[in-house]
Amino acid sequence: MKLILLNKPFNVMCQFSPHPTRETLADYIDIPNTYPAGRLDADSEGLILLTDDGKLQNRISHPDHKQAKTYLVQVEGTATSEKLKNLSEPLNLGDFVTQACIAKHIHPPNWIWERHPPIRDRANIPTSWLCIILSEGKNRQVRRMTAAVGLPTLRLIRSGIGGFSLESHPLMPGEWQEVDLPAT
Repeated sequence: MKLILLNKPFNVMCQFSPHPTRETLADYIDIPNTYPAGRLDADSEGLILLTDDGKLQNRISHPDHKQAKTYLVQVEGTATSEKLKNLSEPLNLGDFVTQACIAKHIHPPNWIWERHPPIRDRANIPTSWLCIILSEGKNRQVRRMTAAVGLPTLRLIRSGIGGFSLESHPLMPGEWQEVDLPAT
């Protein structure tokens, strides 16, 4: 049984099958019968876990198991205490209400890489960095949450899943590492 940590680069599709215009996971990792446990949108970066074991894949990605996922989010605007409070509480996004989560303002992380291409830069509009930790992960949820409180996402990096993080397993975009499975 394998567990692989991959730092998915920006604009890479979270799939192994070919894509007509973008790179996929197959451009970075060539281990037969290995599949992602969860997804990241093409315009998001960061940690994905891959495994060759279906039960482990389910344990990592299924919402019933409530794996905490940590996101570092650069947003447009100033993250006021009111906006952070709104992000932390259940938030009605129209088609669903989010669960409560942790949302806090952080200093720009000094260990992350430059993004290519860089985010758009507007001299008159400040940006803020947030750390958002949630145990659900609906389609484009973090982006929708930040937009709903008036802080559009400029850059989204998943830095952790459960007990694994890019801070403790430093990987540059496109790099991967096989790790030992945690004792169960």
